[in-house]
Amino acid sequence: MDLSAEEVRVLGCLVEKERTTPDQYPLTTNALRSACNQKTNRDPVVDYLERTVDAAMLSLRDRHLARTVVGGGRAAKHRHVLGEAWGLDDGEVAVLAVLALRGPQTPGELRGRSERMTPFATPEDVVAVLDALAARDEPLVVQLGRRAGQKETRWAHLLSGETEEPEPGAWSPVETGSRHEVEAGSRRESVENGESAAAWRGPGEGGGAEGRVEELESEVAALRDELEALRDRVDRLVDLLGADEV
Repeated sequence: MDLSAEEVRVLGCLVEKERTTPDQYPLTTNALRSACNQKTNRDPVVDYLERTVDAAMLSLRDRHLARTVVGGGRAAKHRHVLGEAWGLDDGEVAVLAVLALRGPQTPGELRGRSERMTPFATPEDVVAVLDALAARDEPLVVQLGRRAGQKETRWAHLLSGETEEPEPGAWSPVETGSRHEVEAGSRRESVENGESAAAWRGPGEGGGAEGRVEELESEVAALRDELEALRDRVDRLVDLLGADEV
């Protein structure tokens, strides 16, 4: 794959919002731009202009990875067709999206961060998905190895081609621990890296504030789009009536 960083971000956002805020999906350009520029659950944080998002969507449509629906005088809306285009199941699409949005991660981190899109029972279930993505004729992910002080190996997506190799000596050989060792190690790594413990909480354990922020951001973007569409209708009505002001 040779997707640009902008295309990877847009594709990841379309997948995420399809799963986490289905009421606002497909996304308008404004909503998609807001999703790309979120300050939470993004690495790196970006500040794309609308034309950047439009250009990325144009390329994704040419690659048959996304589609745009226009009609009825309403704002254009965008959706991905990643699973259909590449023959991926829900779990594979979710894992790929989290890697696209947040960079290299361990299976434990991926499990916690994909909870709202596709829940996985154990870190081993995530590893099985990663192995399947890596075993394709054209691999979509790659195993990087284990960073010193970590219990798990990290994985990266290959949507933009080969990922950069880590600095010599920064990684050590893979070691496999028990399920509990793997998960405990990932929790500790996340806290050490400044990640909120909420990402590790399951249903009923709290930690819903971050998800609610995402929903509110999407709702605000949707309201802005509706306001713009309403303004367009008023302008057309003014033209039809020949009025100077409304």
